[in-house]
Amino acid sequence: MENISEAHRYINNAKEILRDKAKKEDSRYNDRKYVRMAGHTAYLAILVALDGYFGVKKKGRKKVEWYQEQLAKTDKKILNSFLNAYEILHLGMGYDGDLSAVIASEGLKEAEKIINWVESKQEMVSN
Repeated sequence: MENISEAHRYINNAKEILRDKAKKEDSRYNDRKYVRMAGHTAYLAILVALDGYFGVKKKGRKKVEWYQEQLAKTDKKILNSFLNAYEILHLGMGYDGDLSAVIASEGLKEAEKIINWVESKQEMVSN
């Protein structure tokens, strides 16, 4: 469950970056640099949780397709959440620096949904 506490820490860091550094006004952030940083951080939270769930021991990058394949075999609903989170957090925020606070909020919700799913699956195994 160490992966879950680490994933939650990443999500909290992403929220903190958005709250304290991206400078939200109305429904938009003002600083693209920090939006990108928060997007990458939140996406990494998902990967940390999934790596723990799938028993990935080796450090290093796996392609997004690998995660898609594993989730397709495991749970289609979580696969859809993963695809949404990938689009929003990794591509939209992380690379494009999408300044929409509404989009960022949705991406963080998807990330938390995945992390909570992993946590519940791990609790079932440990009980």
